[in-house]
Amino acid sequence: MVRLLDVARSGYYVSLDRVPSRRAVRQERIEQKVAWLHGESDEVSGAPMILVDLREDGEIISRKTVVRTMRCLGSRGIFPKRWRTTTIIDHADAYPADAAIRQWDTGALNHIWVGDIMYSAQVPGYMQFAGLSA
Repeated sequence: MVRLLDVARSGYYVSLDRVPSRRAVRQERIEQKVAWLHGESDEVSGAPMILVDLREDGEIISRKTVVRTMRCLGSRGIFPKRWRTTTIIDHADAYPADAAIRQWDTGALNHIWVGDIMYSAQVPGYMQFAGLSA
């Protein structure tokens, strides 16, 4: 192996006694803190919250360093899913034709009523709202 890599054999033995660099020691300390803080939050906190906690502890650290460390540790924060409207699934699809052939202009007031139902997610369950307009 020494001949293949063209290195001195003594370099391996010197590296066994070498003291870790300040950067390696700091990175190990940050990894331990990030893993502990992520575990304390029940693996909910992401990089922004862990960054705040580390800075409160006196660490001088950037967000990118926390993100890189979390990625190396395989840790991810949990964030709420984005609300997606399900009424129109694909905007490229053609809208269905008016099968009832409804005539909206009757020439008189209060002859046509339109209703809509909306569901809202609340703490114990769902709340239903039905609105009518003339």
